[in-house]
Amino acid sequence: MTRPILHDYYRSSASYRVRIGLNLKGIDYHSEKVDLVSGAQKDEAYKAKNPQGFVPMLEIDGHRLTQSLAILDYLDATRPEPPFVPDNPADRAHVLALATLVACDIHPLNNLRILKYLKQELRCEEAAKDEWYRHWVREGFDALEKLAAPRAGAFLFGDQPTLADICLVPQLYNARRFSVPINDYPHLRRADESASAHPAFADAHPDKQEDHP
Repeated sequence: MTRPILHDYYRSSASYRVRIGLNLKGIDYHSEKVDLVSGAQKDEAYKAKNPQGFVPMLEIDGHRLTQSLAILDYLDATRPEPPFVPDNPADRAHVLALATLVACDIHPLNNLRILKYLKQELRCEEAAKDEWYRHWVREGFDALEKLAAPRAGAFLFGDQPTLADICLVPQLYNARRFSVPINDYPHLRRADESASAHPAFADAHPDKQEDHP
């Protein structure tokens, strides 16, 4: 069987999610680095494979998969253990809501291309750009903390990692980079601490990647 290839960047939140997912499923893969800062994602050779020019892209089972949540859904459908979402429909909807709050409401407003646009095209000062980042993270975390609280355990949902934690951990990593205070989010911090002790999460951390400076 051909070894899967993850087109990856160490600080990309979406790539970080997929690294966690691959590790949780026990999938051995090769990481092909795509330097977002230098603009490698815009190279014609890469865009011929992924027209959107984003990371991650996962080549697996003869497929080229894009978009982190779609990739994680594929992994869960084809390698069901351990599951990323619960079987119970209401619990599944709850976990998906937590995950998409991060992946669809917080992250898109704050990824690299948006921050570059704010600075380079709209001429935002560095302080204003950073406050933009912190504002949307705080707004999202305020809601996430309250939504997770009733069913949280060691992780955001119960005592086993789910898709919600796969999305949360990279977002918390980036929140710390931008000095977002997180003391008011005990459930988020507990989930992050539990994840940090799990090898699948620890090995996916940006500091453990080969392209980390």
